[in-house]
Amino acid sequence: MKITCVGAGPAGLYFAISAKLRDAGHDITVIERDPPGATYGWGVVYWDNLLDPLYANDAESAQQIRSASTLWQEQQIVLGGSDVGFLGGYGFSVNRSTLLDVLAERATDLGVNIRYEHGVDDLSELADSDLIIGSDGANSKVRSLHEAEFGTRVETGNNPYIWLGTDMVFDRFTFAFEQTSAGWIWFHAYPSSAGISTCIVECTEQTWKALGFDSRDNEDTVRLLEKIFAAPLDGHSLISQSRGQPARWQRFTQVLNRTWLHDNVMLLGDAAHTTHFTIGSGTRLAIMDAVILAQKLHDHEHLDTALRDFDQQGRAALRPLQAAGRTSMAWFERADRYLDRNAADVAYAMAARHGYQPPWQYRVHQASQVSAVRKGLRWYDNGQRWYLACRRGEALGSRADKATTR
Repeated sequence: MKITCVGAGPAGLYFAISAKLRDAGHDITVIERDPPGATYGWGVVYWDNLLDPLYANDAESAQQIRSASTLWQEQQIVLGGSDVGFLGGYGFSVNRSTLLDVLAERATDLGVNIRYEHGVDDLSELADSDLIIGSDGANSKVRSLHEAEFGTRVETGNNPYIWLGTDMVFDRFTFAFEQTSAGWIWFHAYPSSAGISTCIVECTEQTWKALGFDSRDNEDTVRLLEKIFAAPLDGHSLISQSRGQPARWQRFTQVLNRTWLHDNVMLLGDAAHTTHFTIGSGTRLAIMDAVILAQKLHDHEHLDTALRDFDQQGRAALRPLQAAGRTSMAWFERADRYLDRNAADVAYAMAARHGYQPPWQYRVHQASQVSAVRKGLRWYDNGQRWYLACRRGEALGSRADKATTR
């Protein structure tokens, strides 16, 4: 089968890998408008629920991704630079550019042809393809060519946010809220690579305008944010430049489609659906799309049957995740309603933002604010993490398996 993927993000590259692993006879080309290594953002977060399918599908690339990743343990919520609350759990983060490098190299090794710096403005130039994959992100050109057929609906969030880096190394996933004369502003931060962390700054539209971010240039914006977050950043710098481009304020774009399939064109990843960054599922969903579609093509004799099956199953599974993303986005758009509490109670409100919590859960949360209890929970998490790693055949003992927490 001749397959063309438009977009060399996680969805397109991992689909190419997965399809080649199942049938090396597929003729697969991935087309990317940007040059190699030109990607936005800093790091992406993920959990064991991504590592499990990665290792099951392709242990070769999975081990490379895991080795390049950083482990973080616990989440902390910091109010005003000093009041700290805690949430449990652990996760991983990897630089987006590193992730794409690993996937591109693996796809090339398997015989996938990747063509960089080649835009697609008209699908007629791909007419000889049996299957066209639109994996070109939330602002998909492929999708825009047939929006009516896909039934595309795009909704925009209210809060402005900007994706930055910092030379402050966080060992926990950190939410830091600071009150200004114009209102609350906060960041979500987590380690990305050696010596660098990702730092996503967010606030309401009203606060954003009152602080003058709608008219400040990039340098002035970064300097003011460093001043506002001087305490949680411990005097460290914010970094705007990523791959030569300064960061810019944006608003979350939620993409919904009535169908992901039109003729022989299938949408994958953010081109088909987006979920708010506060639930950290975008990369995992893109990769799971890729694996499931590749398996459907392998299982079904007829292409149209495989595509319809994937479209129906994928959209049904995605609905609750997009609902969770909308709920999380709405909580942060109204976060100032909760920020008159202490940090531990803000942490609980954040953890409970997706729905009902039994009364006893708050008592458990209060206990988890005690250092000795958190230490025990970390030991439990470490045991669970090592058990899951052994079960999936992950190589242990590398730098990526170690993390420190205070």
